[in-house]
Amino acid sequence: MQALLEVILPVFLVIGAGYLAVWRRWISDGAIDGLMDFTQKIAIPVLLFQAISRLDLGAHFDLALLLSFYTGSFTGFVVGLLAGRYVFKRAWEDSVAIGFCCLFANSVMLGIAITESAYGAGALGPNYAIVALHSPFCYGLGITAMEIARSRGTPARQMPAKVLKAMFRNALVIGIMLGFVVNFSGFALPQVATDGIDLVVRAAIPCALFGMGGVMYRYRPDGDFRIIAMVCAVSLILHPTITYTMATITGLSTGALRSAVLTATMAPGINTYVFANMYGVAKRVAASSVLIATGLSILTIWVWLSLLP
Repeated sequence: MQALLEVILPVFLVIGAGYLAVWRRWISDGAIDGLMDFTQKIAIPVLLFQAISRLDLGAHFDLALLLSFYTGSFTGFVVGLLAGRYVFKRAWEDSVAIGFCCLFANSVMLGIAITESAYGAGALGPNYAIVALHSPFCYGLGITAMEIARSRGTPARQMPAKVLKAMFRNALVIGIMLGFVVNFSGFALPQVATDGIDLVVRAAIPCALFGMGGVMYRYRPDGDFRIIAMVCAVSLILHPTITYTMATITGLSTGALRSAVLTATMAPGINTYVFANMYGVAKRVAASSVLIATGLSILTIWVWLSLLP
């Protein structure tokens, strides 16, 4: 109960505040859209840039950590894709979007916030190692699968250019790549620049959580409940279970184990809806999955916090 009160509820109270503000019309939909644009296109990319530029790559880029998390992530995508196509009889394009819902955990807005609340800011190194590859891996896999599904005879040689073009339009990927450039080069930013970056970073997570609550009010559940239940089961149960099993087998350190499993048990992120909306497929499934899985994750996060060392 203490973990629920001290770690989980503060995060979800901020989300709830955003939901309540839009529900009671204290803030407009347009204001929420502007806030989400700020967080997704500026604040969170800046946060990721700062974190990656300062990250000790040798200490935190552990192959066992990445293998543990991304084995579960990839398995979730495959299960969602095949279930969408062969169990729920959806078109291949819809099935790719459903698979993406099972693939893309909310690693930043919730994963970083929950891990920091539970174990402190010093525990976030492994989180940032996972996040550094998260958008490139997930968007690379999702966009590749979607372009294959939509190709209808498009020459295979055109596929890499399409995937790279779509990926490098993503602000999160740009922020991560610039962070790596600064990290590898050893370039020191001027103090005035780092002070400005710090100001933006401090706003990133609170604004993202509040905006997420406002967006979730807009997309209330409406149909497709069997598919949504499957997405919730894969995201909240299968992914963290595979991650925990792989982490145990590979002998992952306690800190890395905590970060990997907590990130894996996060609900699908808002980017799943962004992906579905980008291609105009399975939008209701994506939006409703984010809403319902985020609510259910209060329980699954609590369970994992009690199980983790």
